[in-house]
Amino acid sequence: MTTKLALFDLDHTLIPLDSDYEWNVFTTSLGWHDPLEFNRQNDAFYAQYQAGTLDIHEYVRFATAALCAQGAEKSHAAHDRFMKTVVQPAIRRTALSLVQQHQAAGDAVVIVTATNEFVTRPIASAFGVTELIAVNLAHDPASGWFNGEIVGTPSFREGKVARVEQWLAERGLAWATVESSFYSDSMNDLPLLEKVTHPVATNPEDRLRAIALARGWRILDLF
Repeated sequence: MTTKLALFDLDHTLIPLDSDYEWNVFTTSLGWHDPLEFNRQNDAFYAQYQAGTLDIHEYVRFATAALCAQGAEKSHAAHDRFMKTVVQPAIRRTALSLVQQHQAAGDAVVIVTATNEFVTRPIASAFGVTELIAVNLAHDPASGWFNGEIVGTPSFREGKVARVEQWLAERGLAWATVESSFYSDSMNDLPLLEKVTHPVATNPEDRLRAIALARGWRILDLF
């Protein structure tokens, strides 16, 4: 019997915002960064992401620098407030219902995101999703807290395909043994959209919408 797999991008797909970007905006409001300089660099990295030119290792070092410096207790407390004030109000019933429909059908549901695990694990939990493929952060051996580096293959662009393949292999599965869907808004996710059985351009940016129209892919506008 074929396993059905429902893969979801997170930012601008299940939630109408970029969680990593908004987390950085939120922590800037807490005084964790110099606002002018941080916002300048943050906006530049975000533009590179949209253009498909982002160096994910460079970005993660930048984006987690304050997180690493603040330590576990302050960071977790801040993220709790971030969830309550920024993320939870942004979760739409349409997106939550879509995930729940796949779960009710018995599909294996996995969120696959290029944002790091610290930011995204509580968001996945808010959707009732336990399987999360995100950028894994390395820990400093002395402190036991994050050090700004990435462990393994980052789940970004072609890396999403590699990480899903790893996830499948760990469960004795392969692309040939699953019927897979992938929901994404982003051109950066084109490699994984091209790999799955059922690509779904979800709230797609203009370039992805054009590709979806040309290829006859399903287009879903949740927001």
